[in-house]
Amino acid sequence: MTQTTPGAATAQRVAALGPFFAVETHGSTEPVDPWRPLAELRDDPAVLRERIAGVRGYLAATGRQAPEAVEERVAASVTHLGLVARLISPAFGVAVLDGALFRYGLGDSRWQPALGGLFPLSLPDREPEPVADPAELADRLAVELLGGLVGELSEAVAEFDVSPHILRGNTASAVNGAAAAVARSVPELGGRAHELAARLLDHSPLRGAGTMAADGTGFRRRSCCLVYRAAPGRAGGLCGDCVLASPPTARPARR
Repeated sequence: MTQTTPGAATAQRVAALGPFFAVETHGSTEPVDPWRPLAELRDDPAVLRERIAGVRGYLAATGRQAPEAVEERVAASVTHLGLVARLISPAFGVAVLDGALFRYGLGDSRWQPALGGLFPLSLPDREPEPVADPAELADRLAVELLGGLVGELSEAVAEFDVSPHILRGNTASAVNGAAAAVARSVPELGGRAHELAARLLDHSPLRGAGTMAADGTGFRRRSCCLVYRAAPGRAGGLCGDCVLASPPTARPARR
């Protein structure tokens, strides 16, 4: 009989929160095809460029355009938003469910670079560390997750002419999106999820990147991810949390 490891058990629980939270786990062996080291996005500029080019082509095809019609920096920003939303969610979910820190970085995580949906993600088979104080848990998430792998990815994407203001907004949007997804999946955890999001948004890496409503249920970032510029005539729709959106006409933020 195969025994479930602590990391795998955590992955099973957090997957119930939604597709952004679903991950596989792995031991210390080298990745086997089709899995690839996630650190290649940081360490090999050609890999990140290939990913951005793939997203650029996907966005262009959606609008029936040639890839050259979509600005590279737009594709880079959309790539960044997709990556950080996927990578933040598992740790955020574990923090809400268990009050624990699920630690992983680019160096020990793996991915399959699929396009057109959520890419498969595998995290180290590691038992989360309980952290009793919610403020301390948020502080450690901000330092180890937002300042760690998310910060490293943001530095890499910045080389594609994406401003720090936009990258911080993308990360803030991903944090709020994770909280909203938890609240939809498990309404009784909504208060805890929005409280954690508010703490993270008030931490130095993200402070000022967006504003949260007093009741924790509404969020508006102070930048735009630029995805509207990928549509023909740069006239695409706006995400619901976009600084450019007006509440009556904005479509909900996609998650």
